[in-house]
Parts: sequence; structure tokens; C-alpha cells
Amino acid sequence: MAFVGVALLVLAIRRDSARWAALMGTVWGLGFFLPHLWWANFAVGAIPWVALALSQALITGAGLAVWVWVRRGRPVRHWYLRAAVPFALVWILTEQVRQVWPFGGFPWGRLAFSQADGPLLRLASLGGAPLVSAAVALTGFLLAVAVQRLRQMDLVRIPAALIVSFAVVAGSALVPLGTQAESGQLRTGSVQGNVQTPGLEAFAQAREVLNNHVTGTEELLAQTGPDALDVVFWPENSSDYNPRVDDQARQAVERTLAAAQVPLLMGTDRYADDARYNEMVLWEPGQGDTFAYAKQIPAAFAEYIPMRDFARLFSPAVDLVRTDMVGGTDTAVVPVPVQRLDREVGVGTPICFEVAYDALVREAVLDGAEMLLVPTNNASFGFTAESTQQLAMSRLRAVEHGRATIQISTVGVSGVIAPNGVVTERTELFEPDQLAATVPLRTTLTVSDRVGDWPMIVTTAAVGVLFLMGVLTGRRGQRSRS
Repeated sequence: MAFVGVALLVLAIRRDSARWAALMGTVWGLGFFLPHLWWANFAVGAIPWVALALSQALITGAGLAVWVWVRRGRPVRHWYLRAAVPFALVWILTEQVRQVWPFGGFPWGRLAFSQADGPLLRLASLGGAPLVSAAVALTGFLLAVAVQRLRQMDLVRIPAALIVSFAVVAGSALVPLGTQAESGQLRTGSVQGNVQTPGLEAFAQAREVLNNHVTGTEELLAQTGPDALDVVFWPENSSDYNPRVDDQARQAVERTLAAAQVPLLMGTDRYADDARYNEMVLWEPGQGDTFAYAKQIPAAFAEYIPMRDFARLFSPAVDLVRTDMVGGTDTAVVPVPVQRLDREVGVGTPICFEVAYDALVREAVLDGAEMLLVPTNNASFGFTAESTQQLAMSRLRAVEHGRATIQISTVGVSGVIAPNGVVTERTELFEPDQLAATVPLRTTLTVSDRVGDWPMIVTTAAVGVLFLMGVLTGRRGQRSRS
């Protein structure tokens, strides 16, 4: 239905008015983002939810206003089918703006993420999320052209639009995806500990989440037997007390390590210099904590509060964040020693929302990640779709980078994802569960990894040139037509 949604939008902005396109884009954006981001209302209330949805809708509307100026330009003015290409370029540039601005960006709801179960997922290995989004936008535009020309019974452009749309979808199915192990296999155990109460009070019971993950690990070891695992994964915030400074928490972690006899990668917070760091910490039997990755992109208005005094006017929930989180600077790769392989395995660990950011995950793969782990804490969002939306992003990243991916959550949804995006194991929300899976380790870089940011650089330049030509030649063209 993503194709249909884009097609309807294209039909709605046929009027030659940038203001009209901005209005329709904003209305269309609200129609999508308000239900899509309903979990924000559950977590922090109506005003922040509406503000977040409105900000994303306004950026979408601004992008469509740019599109009107682009299509006015002399190179694009009389195009029909070919105009699908500049439209797709404008669309993915608009998504890129949402990914980086404001306050570090918010990439949720990109067209690419609709394709986890869609026909265009394989394109991610060639050009990442931007290429998938571009293909969805292009196909939707062509469908709109077909509908528009149906009224004129245009027997040339209608079949041409449908043929190109079919070619885009069918061509995606031909993209080969590698799934075989290239540097061995990793036997993983992942623990979803669960909490009693969904929402912001999920961690109100002291040590509950830590004890649940200790218990879940014991159950996992009872299922798999001794010497069956190479590593154990716990999610983000799986210990509400930092075991590096809290003796009781340390004892619980060390008891788990003594039973497992394999490294444990777990999430907790660290406080230093009036700042908070969200970290994934590596613990090794007999050695303690040996490595930590700190989240690089904290979530604005959730993990840190910009303009705190102003934000407080709209929601008192901002004061629940007593200490602002600060971003780390290291690449999201944790070197996990695996005794059976007699070497360290690079595990890419984008924490929670970081999975939505293209460059951060790519940097981890380029820095040696042989698999991806997406540790997350979804307890604040209750039984909403936030967790399954995140799983869709993890599936796209698996294909984009050709890496097996594990999403492990405190409360679900957790899942094991093959390098081709297929979910092989999955848990449900708010149920304690464990996942034992042997995943392939891979080192080959996909085309998407190799080209990096160049497609977006070229796209930005192309849209800039087309917009400028629209400004310079569009008004003259309008006057001559008048």
C-alpha cells in the first residue's frame, strides 16, 4: 500500500502551486505520522506526540513544495514518465533532512521501512534505505501517471507507466543476497527478561529488570545445556543498576557469567561529570567488564531535553529525564572474544533508535562488524507498534549490509534475522523469553556499503540544480503559457 499512498499524494499535488503542495504534503504527513507514531502518545502524552508528528509532516510538506519548483523547470516541465526520477530524488532528500534535522533528526517512517515484507527489500543491498525509498516513490509516481492519463485514454503512457512499475518491482527480486557464513558461525543466546508494568513506570521496581534477565539466562542455559553458546546478549537497559559501581548488581552479573562461562554483552547506564551514557558493556568470565560502547545519538526529548524550560510548558514529563544523556564517540562495534573460534568477533551494536540511522550502522560494518545486534528497551511504549516498526528497520539493515541481525528487547518484540531479512525466530510483547540461534558471520561488503554516502551527495547536488533551474526558468515558462 506504500505505492498507493504515494500515488494518491502525487494526484493531490497536481495543481501548480508550491503552497498547495506544502499544504497537501503536511495533511498527508499528519495522516501517516499521527497513527504511525501513536506510541509517543502512549509514552509521553498527546502534546509531544502531536508535536513530533507535525514536525515530520511539515518537513514532508516542504519537500513537496520544492518538488513543484523542480517540475516547473525547463528540463522537467513537459516530462511525464521521466518526471518520476526527479520526484524520487526530491523524496529521498526530504527523508534525509528528517534523518539529520532538527535535534539530530528522526528517521522514523521512511518509505524504505515499509518494505520489510514488501517486494523492494532486496534493493537495500545495492543502495540502502535511500534506494528502497526512491523505488517506492518512483513506483507510486508512475501509478499516479497511469491513473491521470486514464481519463485521456492515453494508450502509450498508461501501459508504459505500468510496465516500468512492474520492471522496478520484478527487478528487485533478481538482486542476489548472500546468506552463507564466511568467517564461521556464532552460537548466540539472547534473553528477553520482561517487566511487570508497561509504560514509564516499567522500571519502578528496583532490580526487577536485572533479576529477570538473570533468571532468563538461567532458563536459557537449562534449555541449551553446557558448552552450547559462544556469547549471551542482554538488551539495552537490562540492568537498572550499573554493575560496575553497584556491588549487588555486580554479584548478579558475575553469578550469571560463572554459570554461562561465555562473554555477556549487556546494557546499562553510566553517570559521569553530570552526564549519562547509555552503554552496551562486555563482561568476560573471570575478567569483569572489558569493553563498552556508548550510544552515539541520544533521542531528543526522551534521553536528553533540548530547551528544557520551553519544553516543560508542553509536558511535565521532561523532568523525568533528570540527567541528560550525552552521545559517545566510538564506532558501534564490540569485539567479543569467542574461545571456540580462537579470535574476536566484531559485533555491531546500534542501540535502539540508532538502527534507523544509515551512516551509523554502515560505519559499524565498515569497521569490522560480522553480525549486527540491536539491543533495545521498548517497555515505555506498551503494546503499541513501536517495537515491530523497529524490527522492520532491523530487517532492512540485515539486507542492506548482508549481516545476520538479532534484535533483543527488554520486553519484545525480539527476533533473529537472517542476512536476507527473513525472521527465523521471534518473541511476543511483554513475555519473558529466550532465543538460542546459530548465526552466520559475514565479512563481504555489499554494494551499499561500498558506495557509502555518494548516492545522497549526488542526489543533493541534482535536486539543488533542478530547483535552481525551476526558479530561474519556471516563472518565465508560466508567463509564456499565460
